[in-house]
Amino acid sequence: MKKTIVFTGGGTAGHVTPNLALIEKLDRSEWDIHYIGTSGMEKDLLKAVPDVTYHEIDSGKLRRYASFKTLSMPFHVQKGYHQAKNILKALKPAVVFSKGGYVSVPVVAAARGLCPVLTHESDYTPGLANKIDAHFADKVLVTFADTVPYVKGNKGVHTGTPIRPELYRGSRERALRFTGLSGEKPVLLVTGGSLGAVAVNVAVREALPELLKTFDVVHLCGKGKADESVSLPGYLQYEYISDEMADLFALADVVCSRAGANAVFELLALQKPMLLLPLSGASTRGDQELNAAYFEKRGYARVLKADEVNAQSVLREVTALYEARERYIETMRHAEGVDGTEHILRLIREAANA
Repeated sequence: MKKTIVFTGGGTAGHVTPNLALIEKLDRSEWDIHYIGTSGMEKDLLKAVPDVTYHEIDSGKLRRYASFKTLSMPFHVQKGYHQAKNILKALKPAVVFSKGGYVSVPVVAAARGLCPVLTHESDYTPGLANKIDAHFADKVLVTFADTVPYVKGNKGVHTGTPIRPELYRGSRERALRFTGLSGEKPVLLVTGGSLGAVAVNVAVREALPELLKTFDVVHLCGKGKADESVSLPGYLQYEYISDEMADLFALADVVCSRAGANAVFELLALQKPMLLLPLSGASTRGDQELNAAYFEKRGYARVLKADEVNAQSVLREVTALYEARERYIETMRHAEGVDGTEHILRLIREAANA
């Protein structure tokens, strides 16, 4: 008889793609797979996934600052809690797995007492949603070994992060056909995450005249952030890439990226030399700066802080990264516990059978 599993998580692609990595590895003959999310990005990403039933709920975005929307947040969370409770009672899942993000809070709270709950934290320190989820979860799985002490109640388990299996199947040849590039120059892949990064986009475009002397540049600039006025041979910009991402990674010789945990661990798993441009603590809780510092300390990446990002510094650091690329690749080759997919699946099965 099939067991039912419910996934939740959303708000950004970073709260969804690890779930997709796990879902792909689940045998549909053994599992009835459901996903609870909002009408946001997670719903769009789940549309193309076969044999997954999507359930939409309301959920207020958790905010660390005062605003008019903050006042309505408890009402949205309460509504989402009751919606999730009704869904879970009907489904009777064997286990709930959460990847965090604000949508997860009402789902994880509603699941308490109904079935085992596992939640996964990608970043070096737990985010607000996962701090709340941890009160209701049976185990808190973490990407960084150093994160375990931050988890209260002896619930922390170091697992690494799920890596999408398709990333290992990328093809340089397919990427060359997709981009139309010749393959004669090394390729710099620039990505600012699913939402884009204005400061990164500006610095890269200003540096193009010099960068293009050495590299072809593939720039993932974020939805609505393409600049059609910039048209130079060897420079390609895309607002968002989904199906071709694995191929673009295979094509890239070096990568310039934000420092979200999922992104940096994917690059580590693929052994791609990386220049990390973390979001600053002034605009976030500082998780990307901690992720980047961890990677820099271990010799996996070079780092430019937010107040250092400009055309000159990006050019300098990308050049230095490319010149030392073999050293970075060799260091990443010896990294341990990078892909946590199988470890997490084992814990899911143990929880479902408990």
